[in-house]
Amino acid sequence: MTIWTAEIKELERLYESLKGQLPVVEKELRQLVKTEDANVIMLYSRRCLEVIITDLCECELKRPRKTEPLKGIIDKLYHDEKVPAHIITSMHGLNDLSTFGAHPKDFDPEQVKPVLNNLTTIVKWYLKYKDTHAISKAKAEKTKSETTSLEDSTQHIQKPKKRLILLLSGIALVIVIVVTALSVFDIIGDGKRIKKLEKSIAVLPFKNLSKESGNEYFADGLVEDLLNRISVIEELKVISRTSSEMFRERGVKSVPEIASQLGVSYIVEGSVQRYGDRARVTVQLIDAINDDHIWAENYDRDLVDIFKTQSEIAMRIASELNTILTSGQKTQIQENRTKNIKAFELYQMGRYYWNKRTGDGYAKSIEYFEKAIDEDPEYGLAYAGLADSYMLMALQDWIDVKEGRDKAEELALKALELDENLAEAYTVLGQIYDYIDWEWNSAEKAFEQAFKINPNYATAHQYYSEHLSCIGQHEEARKHIDRAIELNPLSPVIRYASLKFYYHQGRFEESLEALHKCHELQQEFPLGYKYEFRLYWQLGEYEKSYEALKKIIADDPDYDLEAAENIYMASGLNAVIDWIIEIDKTGAENGNDFCLLANILGMIGKDEQALNWLGKAIELHDCPEMNWNIHFKNLHDNPGYIALLKKMGLDE
Repeated sequence: MTIWTAEIKELERLYESLKGQLPVVEKELRQLVKTEDANVIMLYSRRCLEVIITDLCECELKRPRKTEPLKGIIDKLYHDEKVPAHIITSMHGLNDLSTFGAHPKDFDPEQVKPVLNNLTTIVKWYLKYKDTHAISKAKAEKTKSETTSLEDSTQHIQKPKKRLILLLSGIALVIVIVVTALSVFDIIGDGKRIKKLEKSIAVLPFKNLSKESGNEYFADGLVEDLLNRISVIEELKVISRTSSEMFRERGVKSVPEIASQLGVSYIVEGSVQRYGDRARVTVQLIDAINDDHIWAENYDRDLVDIFKTQSEIAMRIASELNTILTSGQKTQIQENRTKNIKAFELYQMGRYYWNKRTGDGYAKSIEYFEKAIDEDPEYGLAYAGLADSYMLMALQDWIDVKEGRDKAEELALKALELDENLAEAYTVLGQIYDYIDWEWNSAEKAFEQAFKINPNYATAHQYYSEHLSCIGQHEEARKHIDRAIELNPLSPVIRYASLKFYYHQGRFEESLEALHKCHELQQEFPLGYKYEFRLYWQLGEYEKSYEALKKIIADDPDYDLEAAENIYMASGLNAVIDWIIEIDKTGAENGNDFCLLANILGMIGKDEQALNWLGKAIELHDCPEMNWNIHFKNLHDNPGYIALLKKMGLDE
């Protein structure tokens, strides 16, 4: 028994009386009356309302609903006197209360009763409404039939022929409809149509209409901030800024083309003009499939109110796309990370340099993040950015691993102390617990928190996929890296993570294809050459392998490119690799990357030496590449190798 049992029983009786009359409504009611879960009841109550409002929009307002919010249609039905006032009141009541049903914590169970009462009132009225229209339609048909003269004898003779023509025409029409439907949903055809199977959106870079070029960072910051707000909406697939950034130049591709490349149904475009202490932000939401403008608005505001404006824009987008927001999501959308415009701009510049993924880039990003913190010491997101920089510098050997690890953890925890809703900070903690501490359960919990806050954070999906791969859940890992690519399809860094998975599973051709995509997205991609060298070596294309190796040698002051060229001409690629290994051994003894050396030795089959250096790397907790299926394939039964895995808390 529940506090709304009587209301459910009333709807059950109504459902039984409806059978065969309103199939679409019946379908939703069937799910509702079968459950006692308040969350599900609220959801299907809203779905029933959506079905009814959509039909009324077509019948009374003579237009399809598309993505128009329910509230707007209800108001229009009332204004045009299409629906009685008391029914309008019930519709508004159901619509308002049911939006809180997406999560059990976001409404009081007592609110379920008025929702069910409103639904009962609406459905009873709607049933009478449909009956009235059915009677009117029947009368119209009868009148039409009575005014039609009897067919003459010639028509009677031709009737079978006409029926045959109609039959053939009907079959042809069905074929056209089926083929069109298959094409639209990409079951046949060239696969280039956008599949409108989910609510998906990309925010393109806002045009900077201000005279000062430096205001471009301000415009980019507004895009980043807007993305952070709408990314918390679980119902939406939100494309990362890294991918949208590729379409900064307008006019090269149409909106449908951009949407197709990004895999979205909706595009947000905008512009920013900053003058003194005020700014004008213009935003428009576009149905990218039909290239139709859904909504556009100008916001003339004081700079101090710019973040409130961002919240308004995000809420309007959510409304236009008819998404259901929990109270928690509304809070996150309306929350401002900082009120300091200068700190906001400095943070954006920090992320710009962080995305370069180079030593100089990280150093520059730290400088800007620290300046942002100086401007606003309570700016949690700036601390998270700082933590991100130290974490990656530690993992990529730009700084001491332990020093970088401790600094990154301290900053990430500080960020969460200031703002508990930071997926970025939880993602940094997940990396620390994975790559350095090997605390797999702690890493799992950190990533879970990141996804709870922002299910659209592509970076979290990327690193979580690596976590899953480390603990042997390779199929799940593939799902998450594919999701990261879906959310950020034009990111060379995420494509790089994908190619590593393919490589370590021995899928070299697919890995090479992913690598080519990296270079296509960013020429001279700095992280790609070591895998290009390894991939071509594994595929037996030694000339190409050496060309990639030359780029590695040229970028490392420990190596002499001229010496490498002489060795290669005299003795070939394997001799160059042996020469590099000897140099690396000397460097490794002085504290350089043991793990990299172990991987190269494993790749060329020097298993015992590889095991020795791997042991040293694990002893120092300095082994950022933990997926070794290919490089150490000959060691899988080796007791020493198995012992090292156990030391890391991993199984074979």
